[in-house]
Amino acid sequence: MNDRQRITRDDLEQRFQALQDDVTEITETKKASLTGLAIAGIAAGLLVAYLFGRRGGKRRRGVIEIRR
Repeated sequence: MNDRQRITRDDLEQRFQALQDDVTEITETKKASLTGLAIAGIAAGLLVAYLFGRRGGKRRRGVIEIRR
């Protein structure tokens, strides 16, 4: 064999743990911004639905006369 070191189970576990830590850190930082964007998107959707509903109500509103 050549003079390279063998890769042990501990080496693999350390590398995978480091990778897992990096991925966890990235997802935690992105989670806050994605939550804020989701809330802003839902609020914008509700506002648009409200405004379209008001507009539709004004167009379809009829004049009702009550006579005795």
